Amino acid sequence: MTQSPTVPGPIEQLTGAGVSIWLDDLSRERLRTGNLADLVATRGVVGVTTNPTIFAAALSKGDAYDAQLAELAPAGVDDAAVEAAVERITTDDVRAAADLLRPVYDATDGVDGRVSIEVDPRLAHDADKTVVTAERLWATIDRPNVYIKIPATVAGLDAISRTLAQGISVNVTLIFSLARYRAVMEAFAIGLEQARADGIDLAPVGSVASFFVSRVDTAVDAALEKVGTPEALDLRGQAAIANARLAFEAYEEFRQTDRWRSLAASGAHPQRPLWASTGVKNPEYRDTMYVDELVTDGIVNTMPEATLQAFADHGVVTGDTITGTAAASRRTLETVESFGVSLVEVTDRLEEEGVRKFEDSWTELLATTRDNLRRIASS
Repeated sequence: MTQSPTVPGPIEQLTGAGVSIWLDDLSRERLRTGNLADLVATRGVVGVTTNPTIFAAALSKGDAYDAQLAELAPAGVDDAAVEAAVERITTDDVRAAADLLRPVYDATDGVDGRVSIEVDPRLAHDADKTVVTAERLWATIDRPNVYIKIPATVAGLDAISRTLAQGISVNVTLIFSLARYRAVMEAFAIGLEQARADGIDLAPVGSVASFFVSRVDTAVDAALEKVGTPEALDLRGQAAIANARLAFEAYEEFRQTDRWRSLAASGAHPQRPLWASTGVKNPEYRDTMYVDELVTDGIVNTMPEATLQAFADHGVVTGDTITGTAAASRRTLETVESFGVSLVEVTDRLEEEGVRKFEDSWTELLATTRDNLRRIASS
């Protein structure tokens, strides 16, 4: 009897549609227990993103860092010592994850197998210090499959170009608006053009543009709820997906330019869109909506583990859910704005809040590390 072929599961369908799955989390515990290796093997994970909030959470629980904290404790707990400890701990985690993912990096010609680490968010509005920090993190981790995360603030745009120009791979984070995303693509092109002019091989230089999703719906939904009419309320949960789909349209437009064709001919890889903030904030929404509504070939979706496991359990891939949606997406956002909701104001506020939240997480990370160093020193 002929056996029926196995029907691919949701993860296989998603990767088959051209989506690279990255995990939006990292900790020493994941590395130590083999959890990350298991997610790579069983859940299609081909990259990892981190941020100050993720590391603050990792340092606040468990004993996975105690041995390293014991090594670092003799340096003391003044500000310089604590910041050095944080950098040592986080770069060690990222290096270990990069080593774990190196086979993926090699197998995909450097497209995936990447691990991201963010510059100190307190430098988000200081291009010069951001570039210096990016150089130091790149040299300290010393792995080709690392991304240095730089926020897409106005100052960040300059830092992105200058960092890429040195051949350092960059994950551009905290992108909320279409206008800023276009500026990010411009910064990417400027950086690669400078690198090429300086004789740097473009092939190993990678970049992704992290376009945030769920936070847009949270902010827009709140504004629509203030309007309160049935028509306004019916638009809840639609703005973020429409916004992201239009970002992909902008990406495709850039890839058709002579400027990009020239860079590609010189060996450059595209700066892929990366959907970030993909865990739903509203429990009334389908928990996989920011995955299955944003499927197309050649993008990245970085997910918290809860979203990843939910998608593996009951995600649905119906094919490409982005291509051909630009006109409808534009109408959705125009309708949202017709109710007095300014997307420019929303996305500007989200950028400010995003930087501030990461600064708060960084402060928490420093405080947690200081407390742990004191605990270890007194034990």
